[in-house]
Amino acid sequence: MRSEALRWTDGVVLIDKPRGISSQKAVTLVKHAMHADKAGHTGTLDPIATGLLAVCLGEATKYSQDLFNADKTYIATMLFGVKTDSGDSEGKVIARNESTSPLLIDHLAVQLQNIVPRFLGQISQIPPMYSAIKRDGRPLYAYAREGEMFDLEARQVNITHLEILSAAWPVAVIKVSCSKGTYIRSLISDIGDALGCGAHMTELRRTQIGHLRIEDAFSIDQVAAQPEMMEVDSLIMHIPALVLEHHLALRLKMGQRIHLRDAAHEPKSDISNAPILRIYHLQQNSKQFMGLVDVKQEVLHPKRLLATDRLENVLEQSFTPHSLMADISIKHHLQNSYF
Repeated sequence: MRSEALRWTDGVVLIDKPRGISSQKAVTLVKHAMHADKAGHTGTLDPIATGLLAVCLGEATKYSQDLFNADKTYIATMLFGVKTDSGDSEGKVIARNESTSPLLIDHLAVQLQNIVPRFLGQISQIPPMYSAIKRDGRPLYAYAREGEMFDLEARQVNITHLEILSAAWPVAVIKVSCSKGTYIRSLISDIGDALGCGAHMTELRRTQIGHLRIEDAFSIDQVAAQPEMMEVDSLIMHIPALVLEHHLALRLKMGQRIHLRDAAHEPKSDISNAPILRIYHLQQNSKQFMGLVDVKQEVLHPKRLLATDRLENVLEQSFTPHSLMADISIKHHLQNSYF
């Protein structure tokens, strides 16, 4: 018989999604391997793409949106001289360039470097028809597959880094860091148009989501064989943290507001100026995550807390290092210190 605490599967699993499966399929595989009740992710990857996918389990799904909005980094391979209707290698060829200039062929890297500046910073981008963007409740790719196309409005996205890793006609590899909502397929198509030859994406690999990196991810097979899970708060480590004593943590659990001066007698500048804080409960020598609070005029307002049963477990049980390690929902708190 599993204990009440042990049945909670709350945390984050970083996986290296293989090519050929959807993000939802990958989430389902992890959910079953971890015996979780709820699962989600922090941003989809197309089946053609590989790389970092952060799978959120249980209470971690509450904080997936905080990382969904984070910048992401990709390594992409592009093929020049051919355009497709989807912008990638799985689409139908709609144009071929039969008369590429010798200058472009011989000096592709130089030509790419010359146009990089125009794609940095805030740029206007038209999303591809083959995308999950909804129109009247249906994804655009559903219309595209039926042969129905729309004139889509351009969106503002932010490209913070664009690096040419290699270039030898007709292939180039680029590294891109960008804001949410950026379509690398559209970026590659626009680069091809700027060079006057057209292009489409043949490979895409996501290497970073906010502060999470591909180096810490596991393969699907590794997750199935030996599940490893990060703590719930691993998604939001970019948000400043505050540790509460027991009586204040109890007040917060009951939905009461707390003045910042009562919680931190000498608050650091990153705390006093932050609009949102991570909140922890100090118990013996451990710090247990409770959730997020809004900071308004130096008053803490509960924003997104763990479920009541989790909070009661955090506040009322007297943990020992042994029992903490046995609890899958908080076992990683002893392994890493962020304070």
